[in-house]
Amino acid sequence: MSKKKRDYYEILGVAKGASADEIKKAYRKLAVKLHPDKNPGDKAAEDNFKELGEAYEALSDADKRAAYDRYGHAAFAQGGGPARGGGGFHDPFDIFREVFGGGGGGGGGGGIFEQFFGGGGGGRQDRENRQRGSDLRYDMQITLEEAAFGAEKEIEVSKPSACGVCGGTGAEKGSRVVTCNTCGGRGQVVSSRGFFQVSQTCPRCLGTGQTVEKPCAECRGEGRSEQTTRIKLRIPPGIEDGSRLRSTGNGEAGVRGGQSGDLYVVIHVKEHEIFEREESNLFCDLPVSFAMAALGGELNVPTLHGEAQLKIPAGTQSGATFKMRGKGMPELQSTDVGDLHVRIVIAVPKKLTAEQKHKLQEFAELLGDEVPPPHKSFFERAREFFQ
Repeated sequence: MSKKKRDYYEILGVAKGASADEIKKAYRKLAVKLHPDKNPGDKAAEDNFKELGEAYEALSDADKRAAYDRYGHAAFAQGGGPARGGGGFHDPFDIFREVFGGGGGGGGGGGIFEQFFGGGGGGRQDRENRQRGSDLRYDMQITLEEAAFGAEKEIEVSKPSACGVCGGTGAEKGSRVVTCNTCGGRGQVVSSRGFFQVSQTCPRCLGTGQTVEKPCAECRGEGRSEQTTRIKLRIPPGIEDGSRLRSTGNGEAGVRGGQSGDLYVVIHVKEHEIFEREESNLFCDLPVSFAMAALGGELNVPTLHGEAQLKIPAGTQSGATFKMRGKGMPELQSTDVGDLHVRIVIAVPKKLTAEQKHKLQEFAELLGDEVPPPHKSFFERAREFFQ
């Protein structure tokens, strides 16, 4: 049985309304305490460190935090809520580096590992210094029906992917990968500017800490090349316009075997010719004849699930709205379904035969309506009105 995930706010020890600064401060305090390099051989500490990184990543990003507050852990489940389209978080050690501003320093730079752990990163430096690939955005248009029932989509994305010749290493076959002699394998170079020392990504190895003796001719030593990739994506039922689905690892490939970025798919729901949507509810106008509105009856109403019967009471007025329960949109990550609101619009015929006009005039007279003879012009009727 899988372990139940803990609440992210509980992991960080902050209130749900905590500010971004409070969240970051809480993370920094706990990250130093739980870092595996400070707790060698402690599996529980390492698991808690990874859990902490996941919680911080979710709550430090405004969009991810809003999704979590609304959907909980389901927001980041496989194919789940608007924040992601696949599970998975960034490497907790990468998050640690970003927060504390460095992965080892050296050369007098005084990196975070030296400050807290007195070492160079516990043997993880090569992995941490590899340059992560960039995240990508893809805009997808879907129909209202696909938003309601979900769909399986396949998209094509042109992006830097791991080189098929060198396998992402950036080296020709048989060529060795060696430590960068510019940064000494740290991936960072430190320069002095007056009283300050500035750490920057090594311009030669691009932060990987390594170079190759003979670069791959296909990718010129970068370890990646432009390729078109087909990606399958599941659209969850109830998704809203503007939602983002995250496909983990389907962004740009990292440099020389670095971690791949993520692909964010932004959903755009097309306007429907019949229905308008407000959250999980749908709205539509239903044209009804004067006779049906006056006498009452039953009509077939279009819904996303097929036609359904609606009873029209006698004497229904134009603009009256009827609610058809459970005929709207499903709510994301829920079994609840919204309603369909049908607004009655009295349809006035544009053309009448002579007999129809005569009958209608007789009917109006029976109601006591003052209806001028149809042969009178507008000006004649106007003169009579002002007499």
